[in-house]
Amino acid sequence: MAVARFSESETLSPSSIESDFLVLDPHTFKDLDVFGSETGENCLFQLCNQTRTEGAAKVLRRRMERPWSNADRIRATQESLSFITSQRQAFVALPAFLATRVQYYVNDILPIVTQQNLLEYSIGALTLRASHNRHYFRIRLGVQVSCELIQELRQFVNQTELASLRGELAPLFEEMQELLTRPRISKIPDREIGDFSWRILRIDQVFRMHEKTTIARLLQLIYEMEALVSMADVTHKHGYVLPRIEEGSLRVRAENLVHPFVPYAVANPVELGEKHRVLFLTGPNMGGKTTYLRAFATAFYLAHLGMGVPASSFCFVPAQRLFSSISLNDDMRNGVSYFLAEALRIKAVAQAVADGYRVVALMDEPFKGTNVRDALDASLAILTRFAAQQDCLSMFSSHLIELSDQLSANGQINCCYFAAEEGEGRLRFDYMLRPGVSSQRLGMRVLREEGVFELLDENVVRE
Repeated sequence: MAVARFSESETLSPSSIESDFLVLDPHTFKDLDVFGSETGENCLFQLCNQTRTEGAAKVLRRRMERPWSNADRIRATQESLSFITSQRQAFVALPAFLATRVQYYVNDILPIVTQQNLLEYSIGALTLRASHNRHYFRIRLGVQVSCELIQELRQFVNQTELASLRGELAPLFEEMQELLTRPRISKIPDREIGDFSWRILRIDQVFRMHEKTTIARLLQLIYEMEALVSMADVTHKHGYVLPRIEEGSLRVRAENLVHPFVPYAVANPVELGEKHRVLFLTGPNMGGKTTYLRAFATAFYLAHLGMGVPASSFCFVPAQRLFSSISLNDDMRNGVSYFLAEALRIKAVAQAVADGYRVVALMDEPFKGTNVRDALDASLAILTRFAAQQDCLSMFSSHLIELSDQLSANGQINCCYFAAEEGEGRLRFDYMLRPGVSSQRLGMRVLREEGVFELLDENVVRE
């Protein structure tokens, strides 16, 4: 199925945004470490960015800022990545490096001979050649590299391996073929043009005056394809599996899921849907709760990009909103306490549910900013209400094991936990997800094992 992607110049209506794109707010982008710090190091974008040009990197970033929500769009991207992987050698011929050089040339501030009449053009060409030798040298290089780009694009689109393109690639490829057949572009020679200034400046008119828009679109198509190639290469390199997209109510199921940034990660399953809309996750600190939340959210996000995910299997119904509340902070400047920040975060999720969106939310130890009694009451009230919402899936990690009886009685809430092995030595964690609610209380033991009490006792003033 051929599905065209929006270009940068297109205006997206609110309805198209709601139907086609998964929306993440800035806090969720930060929690998932999609773009990381200003340097972009150790983030999902860095993981996915195998592009060779700045233009393709910008396309990839735009994709990662707006993951798909529409199932057909996701499938179209998946089909493209599968095709690229199966015909990877054919895409080596995509002239990405030339595209960058051509972009510099067509956007450069250089004089141009605008006259069309033969006599007037000849005078203009002689004047430019005689008066602007340095500029002419740059024009000549730009024309030569642009001709080379056209020649290599012709070879690229004529490859028999690309005759059966699928998914997003198909309309991009067809548009590229059509642009290359435009009358002025089709007259660009397939041989070296030499250093004949009269001819070079005529071709310069084609590239920077008559067909400047065409050249710009060809460059954009190259960048779009290169971004897809990068996504395909990352999926193949890391052995990620392309998810299966399903229909119906919101749900997700995965086997052997890991986080892409955790070396030698322990794999775990995920299952959320109409049977269990809420996962209540307990266990000691350092046991793996937060990593599990991040691993799920990261894979869910990658799945909406149309990429593969780090799991042995993954199937899902696309969502429209993804929320996380993992690294929440207070805001002293605006008078927002930690608890109010938590409440506002949950309100944002509730508003999305009330607005009728398909929502996935992840909350890491919510209501830490209030007393235990309030935390118990608030958690129970929120969990039971979330469990009653259709097309709303959520994960809550918590230390409030006192809620176990009440939550276990709710058929929509699934309780799982991580555990630590308590031997005579230090605590050991296996990071395996188990059914039920943790009963471990390890705070005092961790403090003892770290020697905190001994350090303080040594300095006790004894009377």
